[in-house]
Amino acid sequence: MKFSVFQVSRKGGREKNEDRMGYSYTRASGMFILADGMGGHPEGEVAAQLALQAVSALFQKEAKPQVPDVTAFLEAAVMAAHRQILRYAIEKGMLDTPRTTFVAAVMQEGLVTWIHCGDSRLYFVREGELVTRTRDHSFVEQRFAAPPGAKLPERVNRNVLFTCLGSPTKPVYDLSAPMQLQQGDKLLLCSDGLWGSLTDDDIVYELGHKPVAEAVPDLVDKALRKAGTTSDNVTVLAVEWETPAGFETTRGAISTDSISEGVFASTVQAGWLDADMEDLDDAAIERSIAEINEAIRRSALRKAQ
Repeated sequence: MKFSVFQVSRKGGREKNEDRMGYSYTRASGMFILADGMGGHPEGEVAAQLALQAVSALFQKEAKPQVPDVTAFLEAAVMAAHRQILRYAIEKGMLDTPRTTFVAAVMQEGLVTWIHCGDSRLYFVREGELVTRTRDHSFVEQRFAAPPGAKLPERVNRNVLFTCLGSPTKPVYDLSAPMQLQQGDKLLLCSDGLWGSLTDDDIVYELGHKPVAEAVPDLVDKALRKAGTTSDNVTVLAVEWETPAGFETTRGAISTDSISEGVFASTVQAGWLDADMEDLDDAAIERSIAEINEAIRRSALRKAQ
């Protein structure tokens, strides 16, 4: 398995960077993940980091060296990340939960499958053309997908999402069908700091006409310049599958062919899954959510008095 990967994250005009990204791989499987901690809620950067750590830990557990069932893994990964964030909030006694968007892709056996929750995006580009991209879980994108005659608000903020990880409700996510990869195919994962400033055409053109090691920093710089002092965090991770001739000298080139069985590599800070995570089933999660909501209700009543 050969691929080239490059990633950049910049704070922009914000006080701190709440985005997180990384990738992990074994001899026969690669996973690429990005999370954007949500402002307006506490510790967005913690939610994003917990999501990456939980998913990376699950990948390390299952990729031996391949993930047996990629679809099942990705669905389990989203829920593991969601539960880890909720558990953190419960243990800290927080009245509001940390929250994050999330997007992840797994490449193995010449196929790619991805999952996302919120408005962090994945772009799939082949021969300079957009094959597909994820659709945000926002009211703006919901409007475009709505059937004729559907009643929707006249004005909606693109930043308003109807789902994320860490919210006291079960997350909504979209899972792709496995797609066959061809040599030179490129995937780009990004936070809304990128696509909020640049058009899809901008992103696809840069990604389609440059190596990922050049396209990623150029895209990030363009987004920061265009947004100016009001720029959000801008985070981008891009990967090219089976880079063509000159692979060995390409920046960010990775070949897993020489990796021994059982070896796991990752750029994600060492994480863990709680040993009793499996005990935290849906019923337990619902009870915990009820506790958080009740605490919020009591706090609101005290402030009203």
